[in-house]
Amino acid sequence: MADATQKSPQIYSIVPAILPPDQLFGPLFHDVQMKPVFADSITFADCYPKRAPEEILSRYEIEKHRDGFELEEFVYTYFHLPKNLETGHVSDQSLPTAAHLNQMWPVFKRQSEPLCSMLPLPRPYIVPGGRFRGLYYWDSYFTMLGLRVSGENELIRDMVENFAHLIDTYGHIPNANRSYYLTRSQPPFFALMVRLLSEIDGPDVLVRYLPHMQKEYNYWMDGYFRLNDHEGAFRRVVVLPDGGILNRYWDDSSAPRPESYREDVELAHEAAPYGVSPGALYRHIRAACESGWDFSCRWFGDPEHLATIHTTDIIPVDLNCLLYDLEITLSDAYLQSSFREPFEHFRQKAEARRKAIMTYLWDEQRHFFMDYNIVSHKSTPVLSLAAVFPLFFGLASDEQAAHVHKHIAKSFLKEGGVVSTVLESGQQWDFPNGWAPLQWITHQGLMKYGFTDTATEIKNRWMALNDKVFRDTGKMMEKYNVVDTSLPAGGGEYPNQDGFGWTNGIYLALQAAD
Repeated sequence: MADATQKSPQIYSIVPAILPPDQLFGPLFHDVQMKPVFADSITFADCYPKRAPEEILSRYEIEKHRDGFELEEFVYTYFHLPKNLETGHVSDQSLPTAAHLNQMWPVFKRQSEPLCSMLPLPRPYIVPGGRFRGLYYWDSYFTMLGLRVSGENELIRDMVENFAHLIDTYGHIPNANRSYYLTRSQPPFFALMVRLLSEIDGPDVLVRYLPHMQKEYNYWMDGYFRLNDHEGAFRRVVVLPDGGILNRYWDDSSAPRPESYREDVELAHEAAPYGVSPGALYRHIRAACESGWDFSCRWFGDPEHLATIHTTDIIPVDLNCLLYDLEITLSDAYLQSSFREPFEHFRQKAEARRKAIMTYLWDEQRHFFMDYNIVSHKSTPVLSLAAVFPLFFGLASDEQAAHVHKHIAKSFLKEGGVVSTVLESGQQWDFPNGWAPLQWITHQGLMKYGFTDTATEIKNRWMALNDKVFRDTGKMMEKYNVVDTSLPAGGGEYPNQDGFGWTNGIYLALQAAD
């Protein structure tokens, strides 16, 4: 085996570092992931090379044919492994949970280093924890809510500036600051981050980040102008039968995800009997990752089988509520700027979206906001907490909100908070799991319409579960089993992660909420 540190003429890379690792290392990447060398596919996706990728790949093509070749040895010779998020911090479980969380912000504060797949950022930020070592998009809004309670306003400014930098550099905010996430985003919470910062620093913040919000809007609406009877959908936009336009989740790539490569390739084999091509499956999987709900039976044809995923056929309630809010925020920002004329244009856009949401995403039979299938032209069958987003943004009528509240109180509220969906599929975003961001959205949505008793019950049950797990383990979790609070949450492609950015943020925000 050649020594990667031996002296030899330097080979300078001519491949842009922005390429994801599966493209940089081709057959080597495939072989490492499929063997597999590492139990978690994200490990090799986050490795960084000791030499130029072209040289490593050339050496691999030669050395793999030699007797005694060991793939693991080759990887450890030519790559640095990513550091685990081992903080050395020992929790004092006798502390109140909030006191513990206020100590944790410096522990999860990072400054990015431009190492292989990591996209550099100019300012510090908070990572979620566990296997998630970068700046994740929608996680960060809920983390920021806790940072505000802790008085960490400078970190909020830093993180908003980092997201603005990503928009300026790449035209959108990727799933996280990794090259392999550049083909997709996540639920568009940037406008809410800007609103949050404007509450701290004043309304001029809206104008400062107006160009970035406009660029993000352009990203989500790309191609809307080309839609017609012959082309009913393009990337993230869909034209509906009455001419209205709503959005879906999407990913431009139809390849296995580098961070879950082996899992995707194996799933493609399972999907073959359903008549789904590997490329179509990979895009549906990636689009579900853009939703943040990866994975949930919201996206499945058969709730019990991930291989029936068809995310790009679905118009999601939550996404379109977020884009409604982005249109309203853009309108407000233009009204405060020196270029006021577009403000009315975005008000009209928001009103058109509101009407389309009410037409296609309110299910009169179920009395609930439901995702919409653009192939079958009807609501999808899965009841989920996406239905509370119209309440969170004040879109629902009082009558609709009352119906949603009835569903929440009867079917979603459990011993430890609210479940994400009412179906048990084995996926992590379904029953019996509860997630911090959805506790917040549900609590705030119900409070907005006066359902204070149920909202307070959700808050109290969730915080009590967080307190219990912290006292027992000294940790805050990514998600929780809210049905049987004696059991940890499960499901998904990886074990439950501790840390955890948005759980910490929402605990503090709920504690401070009226």
